[in-house]
Amino acid sequence: MTTALNPPAPDRRAVLRRRIRLLVAATITYNVLEAAVAITAGTVASSAALIGFGLDSIVEVASAAAVAWQFSAADHEQRERAALRVIAISFFALAAYVTFDAARALLGSGEAEHSTPGLILAALSLVIMPFLSHAQRRAGRELGSASAVADSRQTLLCTYLSAVLLAGLALNSLFGWSWADPIAALAIAAVAVKEGREAWRGDTCCLTPITAPSAAAEGRDKGLGTCAPGCSCCSPSGSRSA
Repeated sequence: MTTALNPPAPDRRAVLRRRIRLLVAATITYNVLEAAVAITAGTVASSAALIGFGLDSIVEVASAAAVAWQFSAADHEQRERAALRVIAISFFALAAYVTFDAARALLGSGEAEHSTPGLILAALSLVIMPFLSHAQRRAGRELGSASAVADSRQTLLCTYLSAVLLAGLALNSLFGWSWADPIAALAIAAVAVKEGREAWRGDTCCLTPITAPSAAAEGRDKGLGTCAPGCSCCSPSGSRSA
């Protein structure tokens, strides 16, 4: 059952667009720094997981840049599909490279070493990224922007990947389990594929404002204003969550 919703007023839409642009700028800035540290530390430590994490940061920059490009236009809805395609392709490219590098490491092409900068970076991202993701997801849902929500999920993915990376690096550092690093990298690749597929299909929910019950019924028939199966931004009942 869909919830009747009113679209944001023009003044509110302007505030939300400005907020999304600021959040995107913050995301790009942090991820550029994150990518530089992760790829450098990963190269020094021969860590497939750290390098994969750094590449994910580059993907997040591409994703955020696509949203920034979209919202640079007055009629940002016209650029929605193109922005989602950029986000999806970025996910797939990340998954392909990380899978290749992790497989190479598992086949004995080099063992990952301890990395203190990697551990610090993973812990820091685990704290920062949830705040950025939540703020952008909330603004994107209220505005009705599928690409802003998809980009917020990319940012949230960084939180999960930070936890996976931290676990892999810690196991390798504490117990010498070098295989934990490429396994963590493969987990990163699997999640990236899932997110890429959802972005390509446009599986973001509750993104079309519904103004009346009759409009809700029409929107449901068209797949608008309702939740995609398993969508994370909806309540279990299938209605839009607050």
